[in-house]
Amino acid sequence: MNLDWVASILANGDLCRMGHAQRAQDQNLGLGWLYYALGRTVRPKQVVCIGSWRGFVPIVFGQALRDNGEGGRVIFIDPSLVDDFWADPQRTAQWFGSFGLDNVEHHRRTTQQFVDTDAYRSLGEVGLLFVDGFHSAEQARFDHEAFADMLADDAFVLFHDSVRPKSSKIYGEARRYTHTVYEYMNELRRRPGLEVMDFPMDSGVTLVRRASGEPGAQAASASPSSRR
Repeated sequence: MNLDWVASILANGDLCRMGHAQRAQDQNLGLGWLYYALGRTVRPKQVVCIGSWRGFVPIVFGQALRDNGEGGRVIFIDPSLVDDFWADPQRTAQWFGSFGLDNVEHHRRTTQQFVDTDAYRSLGEVGLLFVDGFHSAEQARFDHEAFADMLADDAFVLFHDSVRPKSSKIYGEARRYTHTVYEYMNELRRRPGLEVMDFPMDSGVTLVRRASGEPGAQAASASPSSRR
């Protein structure tokens, strides 16, 4: 990463949106610095990113893995239900390529659809999981549990829009709904063996990891339907 690359991200208004505390005025990636730092320090071979408006998070993770120089990849899952931005595979590849990235692999599916694919079954170990899809407690739980058994021992899971309720009309006024991811975060706080920490800036992100010395997957109660 260099300052020119940061400037290229923040020059795009859409990449300054959606609650990651970005600021073009002072070339500040906001919570993106946290995402980049985790990518560089955890050094995962594989990051799974569920949902993104215009790709801010998969772009930042993709750059971190590229800078690691170890061939890591970002598995980006987004069904393009908000609009058709992710609908065309060639355009999607060109978009990430415009930021110098060829290590972001997009799957135009919901998580429920993705868990029924060979791509899911062949994933292997996941070092970072970022959950930013439909912002209900139920969907956040499904997204988390779908990858729980794949998480590395030192994996981090991040949930966006996770610190407070928020009314959203991203799918249109007729489909307005309230973010309830924070309710699932409260559930995880009551789960033994997990560390849960909020970063309340802007829309907020919550970091979850297995406490040191704790055995087993992060979501020990994962439902059978999410493990295929």
